[in-house]
Amino acid sequence: MTTFFADIRDTIAPRAGSAHGPLGPVLVSMTIVTGLVDAFSYLVLGHVFVANMTGNIVFLGFALAGAKGFSVAASAVALVAFGAGALLGGRLAARHSEHRGRLHSSAAAVQTLFLAVALVLAVVSASPLPAGYRYALISGLGISMGIQNAAARKIAVPDLTTTVLTLTITGIAADSGLAGGGRSQAGRRLVPVASMLAGALVGAALVLHAEIYYPLAIALAVVLAGGMVTRRLGKPDPEWTRPAGPAGGTRT
Repeated sequence: MTTFFADIRDTIAPRAGSAHGPLGPVLVSMTIVTGLVDAFSYLVLGHVFVANMTGNIVFLGFALAGAKGFSVAASAVALVAFGAGALLGGRLAARHSEHRGRLHSSAAAVQTLFLAVALVLAVVSASPLPAGYRYALISGLGISMGIQNAAARKIAVPDLTTTVLTLTITGIAADSGLAGGGRSQAGRRLVPVASMLAGALVGAALVLHAEIYYPLAIALAVVLAGGMVTRRLGKPDPEWTRPAGPAGGTRT
């Protein structure tokens, strides 16, 4: 139990000199962003995800089968937009491959731009959303989340992908003592699960009981704050800015 809570603490508030510095907490905050944005996209833009592409592929299958409430066009636009964002994020990752702080702050700056555009569109749009606004929002948010995922993939903090939780949840069970494994790091792995749940809960509550654009406003603020943190703390080129090694550590 002591190890469990220590894993949680070290993920949320890493000690000085840790291998990943502030990147862990920043990526946890980005996982909250995923929950916020997907709550908005699913509840406001129709049955479509702009961050969780696994679910979106499933939705596309539902739409192709003729299930009501699902759209082939919306799912396809989200997939294309996400791919375009991942391509852009990959270019940023290649440009800043030797400095994870600059990579994150640069990716966050570009992501902030697309989130800001989406926020403006959500604020000025009518209800129900006209088709033009809907597809513009799907595109902007899809690009934004593609950038985030590409950057997180290159930053490579173990278990903190900001989006994909299936393997994380699998690891909690499959690596546990009950399964005959070693240390499952359940505390660390539960942090992103709880973070995405919190983001989705807050996002859904705001869409249903307040203004629909509030989740995007919060997501924008979180991304902007995270980018400022990695930009400021990464300027002296501390050890954590170096590329992650094969086991999630930093190369020397």
